[in-house]
Amino acid sequence: MTIQIFCVGGTIDKIYFDAKSKYEVGAPAIGWLLDELSIHFNYQVTSLMAKDSLDMTDADRAEIRKAVESTDSDRIVITHGTDTMPETARALHGIVGKTVVLTGALAPAIFRNSDAAFNVGGALAAVQSKPAGVYIVMNGEVFDGNLVRKDVAANRFVRLD
Repeated sequence: MTIQIFCVGGTIDKIYFDAKSKYEVGAPAIGWLLDELSIHFNYQVTSLMAKDSLDMTDADRAEIRKAVESTDSDRIVITHGTDTMPETARALHGIVGKTVVLTGALAPAIFRNSDAAFNVGGALAAVQSKPAGVYIVMNGEVFDGNLVRKDVAANRFVRLD
């Protein structure tokens, strides 16, 4: 089994240049995050785009869905910005026979106190253990991709009732 990892940008990949918080979405952070770990499974990283999730369009979500549907892997992790991650999860709903897990970070991976490595680890565990479906993994929780939203005020994800 090879886990397909698609990177689409977001905070996890942001690089800041100055104290005024000017940034750009850089190369996928997951490559160096995984290089630092003792990984014992096969994975492939593909960068689909480098966008802040607030800039994501329906066409971008269609491109992500096409990539998920087209890959031979039935285990897919997507690193994504957190602001519109639930919208992308819902756009992937209905893909049959594949386990898809979206994750990201509330602080860039290059920051010492980033949650990026923790979230990526959770996503990799979830993609190997959950049945087919679409999920979001953030901060130690696994959410059904259709039943989650980002609580911006609390800066965390919450289940929808």
